[in-house]
Amino acid sequence: MEAGVNPTKTIARRAGVLYFVFMILGIYGEFLFPKFMVPGDAAATASKIAAADLTYRIGILIGFGTHVVFIFLVVSLYRLLQNVDQSHAMLMVVLVAIGVAVALGNMLSRFAPLVLLDGADYMAAFTKPQVDALALSSLRFRSSGAAIPMAFWGLWLFPFGVLVVRSHFLPRILGVLLIVAGFAYLVTSAVSIALPDYRRVVSQYMMPLYFGEVPIIFWLLIKGATEPQLEPRVPAVS
Repeated sequence: MEAGVNPTKTIARRAGVLYFVFMILGIYGEFLFPKFMVPGDAAATASKIAAADLTYRIGILIGFGTHVVFIFLVVSLYRLLQNVDQSHAMLMVVLVAIGVAVALGNMLSRFAPLVLLDGADYMAAFTKPQVDALALSSLRFRSSGAAIPMAFWGLWLFPFGVLVVRSHFLPRILGVLLIVAGFAYLVTSAVSIALPDYRRVVSQYMMPLYFGEVPIIFWLLIKGATEPQLEPRVPAVS
């Protein structure tokens, strides 16, 4: 290794780059990408999907890419934090892996409208309003099912936050903010499953807490991390 190179800082900044890309893809896919579901209007939903088939498919691709980046991110964070606590670092990876698997499974329902609306001969057994209603239902199924992976988006932040607090080469406050953000995701997930009518209201109240995940992204990206301090060695006496 070249003299003067801090491997911890290098790994931290690599994780920061991946975290930043993950954040941008997530924000774009969730908030800025065109929406196709028109609540309560199956015909309008089907019409929007049929009129922008390629755009709809690109949205699926963005979602897939976001989760792929997430996997590379957690592996990079594991490399950064494994020496702090091996079991917590492994738990962090496992929770992300399960969450990504569940999210990708839920994402499969986004293909349903494409199949239903492609005009295949066998769909002639259904009337157009029935097909449109099925397409809208599949999107609502995906929206409701998103509460499950959201729970894992909260759970993985707990071991991640603990690792940051214990690391001694990252500010402890960043770990505390991660745990707070994890709590917010869990609350929103639980309410979405148990009391879906209150999901929107609770999500609005929890939204500021989600941003507890943001400071560490820019800290890793800009500052990286300091080299862990080693205990000074006592010279051997001959």
